[in-house]
Amino acid sequence: MKLTWHGHSAFTIETAGKKIVVDPFITGNPGAKQGWQDVAQGATHVLLTHGHNDHIGDAVDICKQSGAMLVANFEICMFLVGKGVDGAKINPGNHGGTLDCGGFTTTFVQALHSSSFGGEGGTNTYLGNPAGLVLHFPDAPTLYHFGDTDIFGDMALINELHEPSIGIVPIGDRFTMGGAVAALACRRFFKLDVAIPCHYASFPIIDQNADKFVAAMEGSSTKVIVPEVGKAFSV
Repeated sequence: MKLTWHGHSAFTIETAGKKIVVDPFITGNPGAKQGWQDVAQGATHVLLTHGHNDHIGDAVDICKQSGAMLVANFEICMFLVGKGVDGAKINPGNHGGTLDCGGFTTTFVQALHSSSFGGEGGTNTYLGNPAGLVLHFPDAPTLYHFGDTDIFGDMALINELHEPSIGIVPIGDRFTMGGAVAALACRRFFKLDVAIPCHYASFPIIDQNADKFVAAMEGSSTKVIVPEVGKAFSV
């Protein structure tokens, strides 16, 4: 499995002929090293954890250019159909649901956050509940993108049900867990082989590096990979 971090919470996951783009905030992302057109090249799926602008990002343009399947909650799917996404290529779900995405499945799990799309004049469009996404592959490790979240006790149930091997973990504080709390979540509730921090270094008001997470994970059996924006790595 090959992953590429595009800054913030945006990742590309490539395995078994699929190119899965998660939370593609590229345009306006201070850390992004590629344009959305590059990220869209060959994309088969676009997955969204929740409706905030810095997670929906360039989803509409990527779906339209690539013909990728949009996987998100019902509210987000219908909202983006209204923005030009092909209604025949959406795959909506919600908490507890598992979707067949053609070659892998996506399960929606809890996240403690909010979810709306900011418009002109300070308006916000409600877009359902935020989620984490668990991706099961037939011949690759199970991956859990935590979305934006705080720690919560039912992470233990997520581990019991899904046993993820790879975790993409928000660590930037202010809007999500900070590094020390994110490490506690990983160590207490999961048996991850690999933890990949995200949701930091993109805006001045959140943490600018992964140091707190790395320090708090010392001594754990979980390997921490601090990704470099735009540089693919294998897990």
